[in-house]
Amino acid sequence: MTGASKRGTREGGAIAQQRLRTQRLIGPGFAAPADVVKWFGAVQAQDYPGALWAVGLRTKGATEASVEQAVANRAIVRTWPLRGTLHFVAPEDVRWMLTHFAPRTVARAASRFRQLELDARVLAKGAAVVVKALDGGRQVTRPRLLALLERAGIAAAGNRGIHVLWKCAHDGLICFGAREGKQQTFALLDEWVPRGKTLDRDEALAELARRYFTSHGPATLTDFVWWSGLSAADARRAVEAAGAGAPHLAAGTAAPRTSAPRTSAPPHRAPRTPHHPHVVLLPPYDEYTVAYRDRSAALDPKHVVAARNGIFGPTIVLDGRIAGTWKRRLDRDRVAIDLQTFAKLSGASARLVAGEAARYGRFVGRPAFVA
Repeated sequence: MTGASKRGTREGGAIAQQRLRTQRLIGPGFAAPADVVKWFGAVQAQDYPGALWAVGLRTKGATEASVEQAVANRAIVRTWPLRGTLHFVAPEDVRWMLTHFAPRTVARAASRFRQLELDARVLAKGAAVVVKALDGGRQVTRPRLLALLERAGIAAAGNRGIHVLWKCAHDGLICFGAREGKQQTFALLDEWVPRGKTLDRDEALAELARRYFTSHGPATLTDFVWWSGLSAADARRAVEAAGAGAPHLAAGTAAPRTSAPRTSAPPHRAPRTPHHPHVVLLPPYDEYTVAYRDRSAALDPKHVVAARNGIFGPTIVLDGRIAGTWKRRLDRDRVAIDLQTFAKLSGASARLVAGEAARYGRFVGRPAFVA
């Protein structure tokens, strides 16, 4: 290995260790699921069971039921606040995120709406159908809403229906409600979540940058653009606005050949302790893997673990580096964890993986074993 390669490996390892701490995968967990979501600003949530685990990993004593109860209790909200992608967000943050960041996402989807023949008139008619169905505190499943659109003369097949719902959510009309059995439901945002704080655009940009770099750092400006969906110009504006009043942001680099603000230690972060091996079984779309444009700190390029659209599936992370993938198999009274590692695990690492599998079993309420 060349000197440059060794330096790159050392730097990548240091970045990975720092990210494990800022992402709260090392150290004390949060007291409640809502605290996790507030810390991150937005937690990737398009894979619902995986998103529950992502929050549970970072919450002391969490179970799948307790995280889902936080959704049902409206302590965390699932909607499309950034990049047109589903996230968990804090209820008080939903509206300012939608106000300032949803219009760019909708504008970028204009060609897709044209392809689906969803013009302003059809979208307005669809929104009226959806609002009427949900009015009065009702929670309605997606299949039921799509059926109501069809009944109103709006074809819902071929992703047309879900795009009507997507547009309603971006317009601040609806969000997800509590699950009904295995079905997700929708609710009117104004009935589901009380009105929260309002921020002007600069305040919103600064707040988003503060949340991202505090919870994800070290990270680059390019990473922030990827995660937020902002333009490069708005991302720079956000970082500048945040840096003026955020002592936890400091100038520096998060990786070779890049320059952007990154975090130093958050004010309440636990002191560093001597290194001990650490293993975590991450869900698909976890913030640790998807929130960076450059993922080389966590993944050796020779290992291909990217799932559809280049987004990581469930991964085994050993000391900050992705060491393989895993899948769960749910039986009636237990859960099996199937591993596919890049290299044979040492005895110590295998024991740590088994411990994490047991932790996942406790989370889902079934005994777990490594198959």
